[in-house]
Amino acid sequence: MAETVKEVMSSDPQAVDAGATLDEAARLMKEHDVGPVLVTEQEKVTGIVTDRDIVVRAIAEGKSPDETKVSDVCSAELETLSPDDSVDDAVQKMRQAKVRRLPVVDDGKPVGIVSIGDLASDRDRDSVLAEISSAEPNE
Repeated sequence: MAETVKEVMSSDPQAVDAGATLDEAARLMKEHDVGPVLVTEQEKVTGIVTDRDIVVRAIAEGKSPDETKVSDVCSAELETLSPDDSVDDAVQKMRQAKVRRLPVVDDGKPVGIVSIGDLASDRDRDSVLAEISSAEPNE
């Protein structure tokens, strides 16, 4: 089992500027086959936006994806991790914050994302969540 976050995180996270539109974030999600995109201001992580955020906080509320800024719907109160934090720290922070993914930052800059699926794949390889998380993406 991994000991540090850098051993389980998905590296090379996708990020958009807080002033980007939801259209831009959605295209990035599609292009890279990811659900979360980190939100940055001056290269520092200030939030996270997910595909669900776009649907529930914007489209379902009648907001236009080509006019709405990412900063208007992203989660801005973030718990973050350092690459050198322990996997146990990641589990504890996820439980406390009741979130499924945490940005990994180095000096405030994005270096990865740890998801509940990453942790399941490392800690409980036989679990359904680990199996789903390691499956090939749907086309």
